[in-house]
Amino acid sequence: MASECQGKSSWPELLGADGGTAVTTIKRENPLVNPIIVPEGSSVTRDFRCDRVWVWVNTKNIVTRIPVIG
Repeated sequence: MASECQGKSSWPELLGADGGTAVTTIKRENPLVNPIIVPEGSSVTRDFRCDRVWVWVNTKNIVTRIPVIG
């Protein structure tokens, strides 16, 4: 599904990065998306959107999953 979306669609290099740094990087590399920090264990909607990137972080604000459009 991500192939339907414009611009960069995943950021594997941000795994293990600071959440705030990840958000800044994602916005810079694809200004069409809205990166949203989500604490691990939280519930999120399961609908697919080309303008959203979940940035999953742990209690130390470290990215725990590869951020992808969705």
